[in-house]
Amino acid sequence: MSYPRLTDRPGALATAAAVRRGECTPLQAVELAIARIERLDAHVNAVVVTDFDRACRTARGMGNAPGPDQPLFGVPMTVKESFDVAGLPTTWGHVQFRDRIATRDSAVVRRLKRAGAIILGKTNIPPDLADFQSDNPLYGRTNNPHDHARSAGGSSGGGAAAVASGMVPCEYGSDIGSSVRNPAHFNGIWGHKASFGLVSRRGHTHPLAGGQDVDDGVLSVVGPLARDADDLALLLEVTADLPLPRRPRPLREMRFLVLLDHPASKVDAAVRAPIEAALGELEKAGATVARSSEHLPDLARQHADYMKMLAVAMARGQPGPQGQAMALPGWFALLDAQARNEYAWAALFEHHDFVLAPPLAFLAYPHDSRPMRERMIPINGEDSPFADTLAWAGLATFPNLPSTVLPVGETAGLPCGMQVIGPRWADFDTIAAAKAIGEVLHG
Repeated sequence: MSYPRLTDRPGALATAAAVRRGECTPLQAVELAIARIERLDAHVNAVVVTDFDRACRTARGMGNAPGPDQPLFGVPMTVKESFDVAGLPTTWGHVQFRDRIATRDSAVVRRLKRAGAIILGKTNIPPDLADFQSDNPLYGRTNNPHDHARSAGGSSGGGAAAVASGMVPCEYGSDIGSSVRNPAHFNGIWGHKASFGLVSRRGHTHPLAGGQDVDDGVLSVVGPLARDADDLALLLEVTADLPLPRRPRPLREMRFLVLLDHPASKVDAAVRAPIEAALGELEKAGATVARSSEHLPDLARQHADYMKMLAVAMARGQPGPQGQAMALPGWFALLDAQARNEYAWAALFEHHDFVLAPPLAFLAYPHDSRPMRERMIPINGEDSPFADTLAWAGLATFPNLPSTVLPVGETAGLPCGMQVIGPRWADFDTIAAAKAIGEVLHG
């Protein structure tokens, strides 16, 4: 099986290996990446804040010998605009914050730099990270590199477009409503939504916080985007707060549960067909693929609770149409529902190793300037509320689970991904399972 790929440029590990072998210097790697951005980004608009001069100075001053803990030595990359990078603006897509310059690096950026990465700039987002397309009044719209008339996804859409087109080998994004997963799906690359609490979100804070760290509280995580599984694992390893176990096993010993139907969201045939074809290949390879399970949590209840908690989290406690705050007893009841849902998923994973599901109900869609709450999307020929597709995001987000998206195929030239969801803290296992699936599908 194949999926549309736009570049054969080396990824992060391959770039770092070339630097270690002396095939190029960090400065040469940076200059080549800058040239690709300048050549490719005119019609994509992915890298909206550039820091090329400082990147070159940093690369020039690194020398050519990596330190003992620098697996990303000499690797040029970008990060999502919402991460603080000292000396660069952090606006979250708002014109009013265009002059807000970060005074320190976010925790993720510090760890990437410590590992030897060189930050070239920051990538595009929607305002407040609250859409499946990356378009804002300050930086404009990011186009999908596979089809410029379509969305690159959001809210990590600029980063996914930069990786997919070959501008940079990797990127770091964030995810509360599929914001890493849907751009990976739309652009034909790999993305990982981390277990809640695994990677620090310090320095990934809305400008309204005035430079102060705040507690995101629930749901929101950060995670990497890349063109292969090994790069995802490395990026996660160098940024994680916790050491996690790795439990490798052959594909034929993996027990998968497939979810292609959800009470809150239909799935378009353009997504279902590539995933069904991929499942057939997994079964041929000897994996156990179940289509139903008596242990599945109540997905309708989970989705309703997720949407309520998402609204509270995005509005910091005031999700009502008139801005009314949620009463404290209601919030505690919602936290209790989340805990029960997490326990239910833990029980399911006693019988299935991973859950396979669509990242979204549809492929990359034509640009749409309507507010997300007013947007409709055709699914199997019938208009459906756009926001219903958040059901597929909530599968992993509400119970705090890791999810890795890999490309599995295409429909009419547009990439299609699949998410691999596992138990909490099994992040490296979901990445490894996705890698094993990719090897079966793509060799």
